[in-house]
Amino acid sequence: MELNLLALETSSSRCGVALLRAADGRLDVTVREHEGSQEHAERLLPMAGELLAEAGLAPGALHAVAFGQGPGGFTGLRVACGVAQGMALGLDIPVLPVVSHLAVAAQTGAAPGQAVLVALDARMNEVYLAVYRRAGTEGDEPASWETLQEPMLIAAAEVVPWAQHHQSGWRLGAPLLIAGDAWDAYAADMALPPVWRRVDALRPEAASVARLARQDWLRGQSVPAELAAPLYVRDKVAFTTAERMRGEGGNPKARRAIPATPQPLTDADLDEVVALEANVQSFPWTRGNFSDALAAGYGAWTLRQEGRLAGFCILMFAPDVAHLLVIAVARDLHRQGLGGELMHWCEQRARERGLEGVLLEVRPSNASAIAFYKKHGYLQIGVRRGYYPADKGGREDALVMQKRFDANGA
Repeated sequence: MELNLLALETSSSRCGVALLRAADGRLDVTVREHEGSQEHAERLLPMAGELLAEAGLAPGALHAVAFGQGPGGFTGLRVACGVAQGMALGLDIPVLPVVSHLAVAAQTGAAPGQAVLVALDARMNEVYLAVYRRAGTEGDEPASWETLQEPMLIAAAEVVPWAQHHQSGWRLGAPLLIAGDAWDAYAADMALPPVWRRVDALRPEAASVARLARQDWLRGQSVPAELAAPLYVRDKVAFTTAERMRGEGGNPKARRAIPATPQPLTDADLDEVVALEANVQSFPWTRGNFSDALAAGYGAWTLRQEGRLAGFCILMFAPDVAHLLVIAVARDLHRQGLGGELMHWCEQRARERGLEGVLLEVRPSNASAIAFYKKHGYLQIGVRRGYYPADKGGREDALVMQKRFDANGA
């Protein structure tokens, strides 16, 4: 299959453009790069034009445009995304967003099954962190990647303790690979354990974005131009005037990334739990539903950060499987790994009882929840017709998803 793809990467101080051409079994990638974070907007399009001219291609010969969607510098991310959208709309071609951390992971040369922790400098003694594991090869194609931790913001001093806390759940069969420029920027706070191995992959490169985008193209995972967007994980970069007047100087810091152990949900938690549920669900459980669950003896837990309710989950134990009835995380705490913490907790409770796995239902319209469950190993096994209430008195089906444990509990 012939493919001409242009990739843009401006999430760091490096401005990069790559032209990928694939035809007749050959793959060729050419690159233009410039160092200077204040010059992305003026350099990006001229460099793209140079690559196309050298290849003898008109812009109309492009089949898709890709960009590194971050996380990274706000201005740089907007430049790459805006240019990609403009080109896609003008040429009527799709866009392929690529997470910048994944581009770094792909630059490490990780072996199949090996995990890579990517930590990129987020300034203010903070780090954008993500973890990936290289999966098996797909024929002659490069390996795909499994996301163990989506990009999140974390204090530099917490990176190593956080990873040590979580690595048992990653089932590492080889030393953890370490990549990214934050290890140099915050060396005093991020001392490597002896068993980890540092590799020379500091920042995302346009060529890596291009190769990953090609894999997405082959899988049909492009998006329309109007849906392309940068990936922001820092929800706040400055205090408001009112906050500064209260004496909150400096810059907002990342929330503590290592959550406390989930605690049993009690009647005293119900007001907060009902409020959180109502804020994240269109058709939330009522207080009566939660009270009934407690009275029935279901497994129910809360997760708190600095005293505040961050999330909760409720699990019903059947003779063969556990049934996850509800799981929720506060909206402003999404993408920080808390949902994964609660899911892991529920699965551990099911394993302790010797159950075969965990079962759950989810609305087909809830694409983000379905993606979350799939990421954690859940597969669709059926459909319950008209299971959920919907708008205007209607009903919506439920997808039944299940994760089965193997004989070793994995």
